[in-house]
Amino acid sequence: MPDPVSASQENPVGPPVVITRPLLQATGLAQRVELLGRQAIVFPLLDILPLPDTTMLQQSLAALDRYAMLAFISPNAIDAAFAAAPDWPAALPPDCPLAVMGEGSRAALARYGLTNDNRRIISPRNPQRTDSETLLEALDLNALRGKRVLVLRGETGRELLGVALRTAGIEVDQVAAYRRMAPHWDSARATTLRQLMGQRADWVVTSSEALRILLEWVREADGEAGVMAMQRQRLFVPHRRIVESARQLGISRVVLTQSGDDGLLAALQSLR
Repeated sequence: MPDPVSASQENPVGPPVVITRPLLQATGLAQRVELLGRQAIVFPLLDILPLPDTTMLQQSLAALDRYAMLAFISPNAIDAAFAAAPDWPAALPPDCPLAVMGEGSRAALARYGLTNDNRRIISPRNPQRTDSETLLEALDLNALRGKRVLVLRGETGRELLGVALRTAGIEVDQVAAYRRMAPHWDSARATTLRQLMGQRADWVVTSSEALRILLEWVREADGEAGVMAMQRQRLFVPHRRIVESARQLGISRVVLTQSGDDGLLAALQSLR
């Protein structure tokens, strides 16, 4: 984990950028942030872990001919699917579309060779709103009615997509592909967090769950004074839902970016 810099060391092109994504997802973004001339500080607020038993996931991916659509809740679900069954695209009927939430998931599919050139990929039309609600708006629910859909997700999360599909008369198999957990809280993380609170920084936060963990850690590390310091920091977030969560937690300096790393980097570059 990189050490934070003092205010006197702050880069003239902008304050350091604290990336709170899970470690594997943070590394590539950190490299691109550094190319902008900004210091990137990787400070994960969630760990993405494999399931102890992937039997159900493997069985679902081996029987994709049963499904009229395969939906991935996040890039983590895509990575977990390929880790559990690397050859699953071979079992996917050619006319079976893939549904994703945003550009991050599209990029994850592209890493495995799945693009619009060889698959129909459905995602929200508005890059500034990428969630279950806007994915539902992009789906042809009438065409899916009476058919079966596979949704790959974390062990926990919002139930909105599955509930809405079932309400529309669609059969849904919702299968866990990975688990999310807060990293172990220890004195080293507490020290790093106190240092970060002592300077101006731009924080990249990509889930409401991570934001709640951050505020819990800040309160644990430095009490209400730390919470007040965090409330003065600037957040860059890709979802309106996270904006709402931040405001409920007293954080008003929140920048809503477009979906995907390109949108985030554009916002960081324009607001220094």
